Amino acid sequence: MAKAARKPADVPAPRRQPVETKIPDFDRLIHEKTRLAIVSALAVNPTLTFNEMKAILETTDGNVSVHTRKLEEAGYVSCKKSFEGRMPKTEYALTASGRRALEKYLGHMEALIRATRGA
Repeated sequence: MAKAARKPADVPAPRRQPVETKIPDFDRLIHEKTRLAIVSALAVNPTLTFNEMKAILETTDGNVSVHTRKLEEAGYVSCKKSFEGRMPKTEYALTASGRRALEKYLGHMEALIRATRGA
């Protein structure tokens, strides 16, 4: 049985040199989606209470607690605890360090987008 002749469309295109792109060194702490949502929410709100944060993120008490604690330990978020009457109130704010980290992260993302769209 004879082999079928190759059609021109079957011929692979010549390989071009790969485009070199440097993958940004993302801040892994902010890169996680819940923590990115927290710092983003705090970037546009001077402060948010625990319940406001939970409602914005549409998540559980545990998720808010764990992720805000990690951001607080890194110095990206401040946490102020007080009482309103007999009710505890936890309020979060983005620190200057957290704002710088978010700006750097967004810069890396923008560079990645530009590199991808330019390729």
